Amino acid sequence: MSNFLADNLTEILNSIPKHVTLVAVSKTKPIENIQNLYDVGQRIFGENRVQELEEKHQALPKDIQWHLIGHLQRNKVKYIAPFVALIHSIDSERLLDEVNIQAKKNDRKIKVLLQFYIAQEETKFGFDIEETKELFTRKSPEKFDSIEFCGVMGMASFSNDENQVRKEFKNLKVIFDQLKSTYFSNSPSFSEISMGMSGDYQLAIEEGSTMVRVGSSLFGKR
Repeated sequence: MSNFLADNLTEILNSIPKHVTLVAVSKTKPIENIQNLYDVGQRIFGENRVQELEEKHQALPKDIQWHLIGHLQRNKVKYIAPFVALIHSIDSERLLDEVNIQAKKNDRKIKVLLQFYIAQEETKFGFDIEETKELFTRKSPEKFDSIEFCGVMGMASFSNDENQVRKEFKNLKVIFDQLKSTYFSNSPSFSEISMGMSGDYQLAIEEGSTMVRVGSSLFGKR
């Protein structure tokens, strides 16, 4: 199994440009598989659920950078605030407020991405651009003094229509550019566009992704 994982990792890393970060999506995957990937050099792993993230953080090497990529409830923030490296799924002002509070309690600056709703599916979470503009006009990003804004995240529709998916990725890039020029022009850390998964990460990279979240292409189908 470890050879299979190492080969998959090498293949994916060879298929993405050097400036693109690979987040290995390890949700539902056993500790042993994550350790195997760690042993061949992978350090960034993404989890959907807080409880699973906590358990794996405790069981695995401490230099792993854990990314929370799934929907995050406010009452769960406190459990990951001491160690999470990046939260991809900030989708409301109230969640931002809570992350800021918990970061302060842990004497940390927590890195976050703002999640945008770009798909044509009702099941996805996220801001729309007008909401974000309204928020940052009312409350400048600096007011969230224990948060480091690092960019945006979005999920395209689960569709075989390449034009549709490409259009949604283009839309997220436009949103990133608007936020960067209006609110984060003096912030070098606002630089990430997290988009693209196993089925569409090459498309996402073509449209400006700097961070891809890959699970099944790496670990194999469930």
